[in-house]
Amino acid sequence: MLRPAVLFAVLFALTVGRLFAADAPLKFDTVVAADGSGNYTSLQEAISTAPLRPEPAAAPWVIFVKAGTYNERIYVQRERGNIRVIGEDRDKTIVTYNLNANLVGPDGKPIGTFRTPTVQIDGDGMTWENITLANHAGPVGQALALRADGDRLTFRNCKFLGWQDTILVNRGRHYFVDSYIEGHVDFIFGGATAYFERCHIHALKDGYLTAASTPKDAPYGYVFVDCKITGADGAKTFLGRPWRDYAKTIFVRTEMSAVVKPEGWNNWNKPHAEQTTFYAEFGSTGPGANDAARAKWAKPLTAADTAGLTPQKVLAGEDGWKPLAR
Repeated sequence: MLRPAVLFAVLFALTVGRLFAADAPLKFDTVVAADGSGNYTSLQEAISTAPLRPEPAAAPWVIFVKAGTYNERIYVQRERGNIRVIGEDRDKTIVTYNLNANLVGPDGKPIGTFRTPTVQIDGDGMTWENITLANHAGPVGQALALRADGDRLTFRNCKFLGWQDTILVNRGRHYFVDSYIEGHVDFIFGGATAYFERCHIHALKDGYLTAASTPKDAPYGYVFVDCKITGADGAKTFLGRPWRDYAKTIFVRTEMSAVVKPEGWNNWNKPHAEQTTFYAEFGSTGPGANDAARAKWAKPLTAADTAGLTPQKVLAGEDGWKPLAR
């Protein structure tokens, strides 16, 4: 009969094999488990004790998070970048908290939107996989599941759950792939360059999917490619509205359910923004795809225009980042 420690090692190895059969063997540097069977019970503690690895070329510090609900706030400081967090199961490995913008802080004033994230990432070069990041405050105002302030952040096979302002991509470059994002109002917003590939966007109620605040001279804002948009019964949503005047958002080959309003885009009661935003679609399909009824100030795109909209091109930056590389 195998000793308990040996049995655990065997089962753990089998789990790793199932998760990463298509990849080269992966070594976990530390394990987080809510039931106490890992090195830590808190993901924050595991991240805070990771070594400082600021160089992009260095091997990432790999944290495996076993299935469980982790009711905690996560902060990744700038010096703690180059970390890879891998959940055991996207639907069963959940990091959640419940701050919202209307809560009163120590100074007696509401804490505001930017102090509500369940997960805030200031470090560069971080990857999250197979995990749910949630803010379960509900329909009580702005309540972030994620605030992304670092650069070169990747999210693979993740779920992002919230209501208003679910994801703030504040600055930097971010790659979301094979992920699920849900919310109500402006639930993907901010000034970063972000690429969403094969993602499922779900509107919980009438609202707006995106609210970009793209800087004036940035070549790209948000690019959605081969995605799917759905919504709750009876819900109607715009594809986006400009938080700032030079917002850029593009949808390419996206399947759109009837949740998408025929006009598609909203000017946020700022007629002048119709002249400065870059809102565009190409190859939209489904009941929500309606070229004839779209806002006339949205930009037309052709197949040639979208041929080069790859993650490597959109997210390259000055350092030539290749987000598909593991």
